[in-house]
Amino acid sequence: MTSTAWHVAQVNIAILRAPIDSPQLADFVALLEPTNELADRSPGFVWRLQTEDGDATSIRAFSDDRIIVNMSVWGSLDDLGTFVYATGHLDVLRRRRAWFERMAESHLALWWVPAGTLPDVTESERRLARLRAHGASPHAFTLREPYPPPGADTPVTPDDRWFCPT
Repeated sequence: MTSTAWHVAQVNIAILRAPIDSPQLADFVALLEPTNELADRSPGFVWRLQTEDGDATSIRAFSDDRIIVNMSVWGSLDDLGTFVYATGHLDVLRRRRAWFERMAESHLALWWVPAGTLPDVTESERRLARLRAHGASPHAFTLREPYPPPGADTPVTPDDRWFCPT
């Protein structure tokens, strides 16, 4: 579903298994730039959280220095799902257990933002907390439990092609 009035924001977090500059995370760090470049040139990409270094690994949020945060904005759920599950990003996703701790709680939340606006880390923390506390809703949802943009009268169903064993 594409909406010119709304874009979909996403946040996902991960708990590092080791310091970012450790040999254990060297492969992950080496994949950051090419994966970010892939996102930047993917259809529907709007924005991603980054510092002047080109990534967000130095941004601390969620009250834990071991947590890294990734945030981005996409033109549609389909654009985001295609990037995550139908590009080289999937290869990186499949290796996540080597670099990140398994999280007992939700680590990803999506929500709609008016086109032309950008979310901030504080908002992403609230959205993820809301999803954890109350489950999927129009306020915070997932690709598996999507919600349409505000004002849309057509329900959104998950797209099975986005999901595969990882």
